[in-house]
Amino acid sequence: MLFRFASLAVFALSLLVPSPPVVAYGIPQNSAKQSSSTAPPKRPSTKSAPSAEEIADAKAKGLVWVNLSTHVYHKGGSLYGNTKRGKFMTEDDAKKAGYRLAKENDASSKTSSSSSRK
Repeated sequence: MLFRFASLAVFALSLLVPSPPVVAYGIPQNSAKQSSSTAPPKRPSTKSAPSAEEIADAKAKGLVWVNLSTHVYHKGGSLYGNTKRGKFMTEDDAKKAGYRLAKENDASSKTSSSSSRK
């Protein structure tokens, strides 16, 4: 009986003593409050589309346009420099980074290939 009373007393006292901060996903509670009040780190901004001058300069240098969303690169055509997320780089760098050559769907390439078949 004395043991039950002693364990009940210890339990009651544990309720009165403040507990250490709760850790959620490995982050202490007070650190989570600090990080939520600060602004998230900014991603490096990428231009949505380069200017006509930048496109002409890149073509003159022999660069390809890498579409970062689809993981393909364009050597020319209507999508060269005109996708929302992309950048210029050398063809070798694009291949090393795992990008593949895009299958161009230009109307001009379709008409020229279909006329050569006739």
